[in-house]
Amino acid sequence: VTQDIHDQEEACQEDEAERPIPTWIRMRTDNKIQYNAKRRHWRKTKLGF
Repeated sequence: VTQDIHDQEEACQEDEAERPIPTWIRMRTDNKIQYNAKRRHWRKTKLGF
């Protein structure tokens, strides 16, 4: 399946968002934010494009 440039950029942004939060953010917020709530599993949730 070929993707146009917009879909490729969107996929790259989703890949960048697919990571745990940095440790320094946990330290800065006194551990109020403990995990990435928008984490997505590649098999369970698809991107929709």
